[in-house]
Amino acid sequence: MKKLILSGILAVAGLATTMNAQIQKGNWLVGSSLISSNFGLNTGGGYNIAIQPKGAYFIEDNVAIGGYVDLGFNKVTNGSPTEFTYGVGGLGRYYLSPGEKGVDNLLNHGRWFLEGNVGVGGRSVENADSTTGLDFGVGPGYSYFITPNIGLEGLVKYRGRAGFGSEGLNSNITFNLGFSIYIPTSKARQVANEVR
Repeated sequence: MKKLILSGILAVAGLATTMNAQIQKGNWLVGSSLISSNFGLNTGGGYNIAIQPKGAYFIEDNVAIGGYVDLGFNKVTNGSPTEFTYGVGGLGRYYLSPGEKGVDNLLNHGRWFLEGNVGVGGRSVENADSTTGLDFGVGPGYSYFITPNIGLEGLVKYRGRAGFGSEGLNSNITFNLGFSIYIPTSKARQVANEVR
């Protein structure tokens, strides 16, 4: 019985160590949002299909910075024409530690995070004016680790675009589903050497 209890304690300790290993300084994150739904704040709700690849490097434990690309197709429900959206820029993530600032981990295999981005983005509207502007967003997310290095993610984000020229601020709230792969630096070096 003592061996069984000791094995259980070691397994939980090992899981906690693994949960922190992927978000340590020096590791890489690559992933993408694959499904996105938006709720318009000044343009009406609708749906969109988007792919948003991203990559980031952990400069400190729990803190990653990197970049993103945004390619999407939107259809607003109020009869507006379809539009193609695009963007590129920088992003940052901060992972909350279990119990930090009163935020407890809801599941044993995941981590809450906050994500923010800023860059240049735009939209091309069917039979209408197109625009490019400052693209920005911020919101909370949750990464559920299905393996020690792969997380399924949900992210709720306020997104805005301040158009250059005559167009003002467009904003919405998006709900995104996707995944991230967490790569230790040693593994990334091994992959890079194999490619060479």
